[in-house]
Amino acid sequence: MRSHIDNIDDQIIALIGERGQYVMQASAFKKDEEGVRDTNRVEQVIAKVRGKAERCSADPDMVEAIYREMISRFVIMEMHKFHDHTSPATTEG
Repeated sequence: MRSHIDNIDDQIIALIGERGQYVMQASAFKKDEEGVRDTNRVEQVIAKVRGKAERCSADPDMVEAIYREMISRFVIMEMHKFHDHTSPATTEG
């Protein structure tokens, strides 16, 4: 059983990494901080994953909590990239 769980964990982690790469690519198209946060899109994703959880016999509340945390972390990463991309370069000297 443990090896099956470990295998699933490996897949989940790889997919989170892949998702993160797409999120960071999409951040290049965001025009402002609200575009990065995009609360309407977050709620659409939450509704979608809750429905998928129900169809897969997963706990929708747990799936929602996991996705909210994951999205929150991705938004932080996107904000850093957004600010790095939009901040004027400073030079010393």
